[in-house]
Amino acid sequence: MVYECSLRVRTYECDSNNHVNNANYLNYLEFARHELLKDIGFDYPKALQSGYGIFIARIEIDYKKPALLDEALTIKTWPLKKGAVSGILAQDIWRGDDLLVQAKVTWAFVDSRGMPVKIPAEWNLPGLSPEKNLS
Repeated sequence: MVYECSLRVRTYECDSNNHVNNANYLNYLEFARHELLKDIGFDYPKALQSGYGIFIARIEIDYKKPALLDEALTIKTWPLKKGAVSGILAQDIWRGDDLLVQAKVTWAFVDSRGMPVKIPAEWNLPGLSPEKNLS
């Protein structure tokens, strides 16, 4: 399943050419991952209170085209891989039909010390796993 969210580029996210500064794409991707967690019923504040969290271990980003001031963007996020402790999400940022950014984000489930830990059943939700190809 592909999860989508939208946002509009704000003035303070742009450089002097009105292009989104490349570091701000990390914020856009994080916003979309948080929205995915909410969509699948993952209560992140409750996970933190229970002594767990999700750390980002790696982000690979390919910048294709710039986003500009006041443009509406759509961020698509979907799981590529999931193991007992970690997984990989794919993320694309679109402006209409134009692909602007492609990213792969590796995450790990951690305990209160920040150490990787097997995902407990209550947090191991189906939306974290890629859909099986039944063909």
